[in-house]
Amino acid sequence: MSKNQVISFLILLISITIGNSYAQTTIDKINGNWELLVDGKPFEVKGVTFGYDNDIDNYDTYFKDLKFLGVNTIRTWATGKNTGKLLDAAHKHGIKVMVGIWMRHGRPGMEDDDSFNYLEDTKGKEDMYINALNSVSTYKNHPAVLTWGIGNEVYLNTATDEEKLAYSQLLERICSAIKLQDPNHPTTSVEAWTFGFDWWQKHVPSLDIYGLNSYGPGANYLANELDKRGIDKPYIIAEFGATGEWDIKHEVNGVKAEPNDKQKYDAIANGYGNWIQNKPANLGVFVFHYASGDNFVAPWLFTHYKNMTRPQYWAIREAFTGNKPINAVPDIKSFELLESENKSGTWIPVKLDVQDLENENLNVSFSYNQRTGSRMRRDQIQPLAYRGDINNGFEIQLPKEDGPIKVYVFVNDTYNNVGIASTGIIVTDASAKNRKYLVPKVSLPFYVYNDGENDPYYATAFMGNYKAMAVDNKYTGDVYSGKAALKISYNQSHDWYGLGVVNPANDWGEILGGFDISGANTFSFWAKANKKKVVATIGFGLIGKDKPFPDTAKESIEVKLTTKWKKYTIDVSKLDLSCIRSGLTIFSSSYGSGQIIFIDQVVFE
Repeated sequence: MSKNQVISFLILLISITIGNSYAQTTIDKINGNWELLVDGKPFEVKGVTFGYDNDIDNYDTYFKDLKFLGVNTIRTWATGKNTGKLLDAAHKHGIKVMVGIWMRHGRPGMEDDDSFNYLEDTKGKEDMYINALNSVSTYKNHPAVLTWGIGNEVYLNTATDEEKLAYSQLLERICSAIKLQDPNHPTTSVEAWTFGFDWWQKHVPSLDIYGLNSYGPGANYLANELDKRGIDKPYIIAEFGATGEWDIKHEVNGVKAEPNDKQKYDAIANGYGNWIQNKPANLGVFVFHYASGDNFVAPWLFTHYKNMTRPQYWAIREAFTGNKPINAVPDIKSFELLESENKSGTWIPVKLDVQDLENENLNVSFSYNQRTGSRMRRDQIQPLAYRGDINNGFEIQLPKEDGPIKVYVFVNDTYNNVGIASTGIIVTDASAKNRKYLVPKVSLPFYVYNDGENDPYYATAFMGNYKAMAVDNKYTGDVYSGKAALKISYNQSHDWYGLGVVNPANDWGEILGGFDISGANTFSFWAKANKKKVVATIGFGLIGKDKPFPDTAKESIEVKLTTKWKKYTIDVSKLDLSCIRSGLTIFSSSYGSGQIIFIDQVVFE
């Protein structure tokens, strides 16, 4: 038994004696191989990233399913209000957790629109430091905790070396403090590919495990990359799956060629054994992503699409248990568009060859994705009109878009599996070509605020004496309807304050965002105050034309709020709503004492 194993065993005995329930995680190098030990026993991470943290009522269902797949660990990106319950559910089912501690990105990137200044924002850095230590203090004795995962792809999303150095110094401060506060769980930080190696090696010696996000066969080369730099540290592959769009070179009519379902399955089922296991410094893997979605990334990398099972799901099971699928996903042998014209509105024939091992009845549908414009527009998968059947063939109608679009076919069976294939086509449309701002077109009614969950806009634009203002976007007191309302508290007896509810978050017109709400006739909201005679100017539109990406319309009304909920409506039928990036604005002043404004059910109709 090694020295670390002896220490682990002694700590375990002590914890049992004094009644602590935590499990201790250590790292040891045994016969040239790095090993992760839980209470002195070897533990290989067979993990997934977890996307259902908000679905508390179904935790048991998810964790039973994960055990079926052979999963023993999940990864989260941040702590939140549900973390305690998530850890409890994981422990109940014998599953460990890499507990994520979020670190802000230094600039807008592939997945996040945040922009944080690591050189100048001293308070922001202190907030992250305090949040990290509070998270560790809160959960360090929970038996489900395996390791702390501090930050995700921050180096990738930070512009300059000076800022990366400042982030590295903060990361070292956090990791060293965690080690003092919790000697029983190692620290991990996560970066894309090898972008963190030089910074971690030089500036973050307290980091125990390197977390590396790597997709496709690149995972096979990570061990060599550590050896090249002379790094004697263990690593975990913190995200893994089929080759991502960012690494794809081949295009079909201007659209990156997505791996087919078989390639996605093989990347996980075979890649785990060929590229990940048995590497001397590797501690395991988290497959991305155990979740369901309906946007662009879901068909590519998720285990479920609109709650239907994808090949990635079954591939995880084969990788971790060796068991083949109980029911095969429909196999799309070929999918081509036999276009003779490509104008919007044109009906074009589809060549589709699909087989199902169990010969079940199959349902076929088509959708498309637009790969230009704002992030939210690029994320949308929208339905296509189609006609025909699987025996006689299909035709699809090209949408009112201009440029390359990605066309999907979805084939689902009676077992709730869905096979997905995609290709590209270039569509022409004169009116679409002249769109100034390429943002998502919404369906009406379109709710700007509706219970504070999954709302399209974010309460991040603070104005005036904002330091005296507090915003609660999930106030659950006396709401007008639903579960929550927006609460804006102001604690000063003078001066003005303002709030913009915007998209993207934390942006003042430098990034393309917002929504095309064309066709709406009214903008309405319900409002009240905590006292009489509170006057506020409420509406939408904040970003002016001096910015690269402004609101195309601004409108507001001054209202004298009462202590009872009241509805206010603005006629917007004659306004240009083609890009509304500030879905709600609120301005008010205080005279004599503080005040509170409540807003609910903000909607364009």
